Amino acid sequence: MSVSLGEEVMLLSLDDESGVAKDRASAGWAVAGGTLLELVVRDRVRVASGKVSVTDTTPTGDALLDERLDRLGEWVRRHRSAKVTDWLAKDQPTVVRATVRRLCERGLVVEEKHRTLGLFPVRRYPEADCTVERELRDRLHRVVVQGARPDNRTSALIALLHGARLYGIAFPDVPRKEIEPRMAVIAEGEWAADSVRRAIRDMQATMAAVTAATILAVT
Repeated sequence: MSVSLGEEVMLLSLDDESGVAKDRASAGWAVAGGTLLELVVRDRVRVASGKVSVTDTTPTGDALLDERLDRLGEWVRRHRSAKVTDWLAKDQPTVVRATVRRLCERGLVVEEKHRTLGLFPVRRYPEADCTVERELRDRLHRVVVQGARPDNRTSALIALLHGARLYGIAFPDVPRKEIEPRMAVIAEGEWAADSVRRAIRDMQATMAAVTAATILAVT
C-alpha cells in the first residue's frame, strides 16, 4: 500500500496500542510539511525562497492530496505573498484531522471514542493493520541505523523528521546521539532535485522554529 509522506509521519506518531499521538505539536507540523512536500515531489507545487505556488492543478488521484491541492490553490490565489510558514500554520490543524481520517479509511488505524472524566469526548486511533508501519520502520532502520543508501522518498521523510526533531517517534529504542548525525547528513545530502531540497530547507526552518518555541513554552 502506498502512503504519502504526511501519512507516514502520522503513523509514526500514533501509539500503536493507545492510539494517542506522541509529540503532538511537532508531529502536526511535520504532517503538514510532509503533505506539502508530497505535492512538491509530485510536481504540483513549488516552494522557493520561503514562498509556495501551485504549478499544476491536475489531480494526483489521491483524495487526501487532491483536497489539499485544491485548498492550497484557492489560498494562494487570495494571498499575493504566499509564505510557506503561513500556509503550514493555516493547514496544520485540518490536515492532521484529514490524514487521520484517511488512515482510518485505509484500515491502518481504527477510531475509538472515549470520555475523559465522563464528560469530555476524546478520540484515539490505535493500530489496526501493522504491515505498512512495520515496513516503514524497517526501512528507516536500514537507512539510519545500518547505513543503507536511502531512496529519494525515504530521504525526504528523514529530512522532515530531523527538521521537526522527531527522533523519538521514529527510533524510540535508539539514543538520539546515535541517530541525529546520520539523519542530518541525509537531510543535507544531494539526493533530490534542487526544488525539493529547497522546499525541505524552508519547511525544516519552519518546523525547527516551532519546535523550539514549543519546548520553551513548556519549560
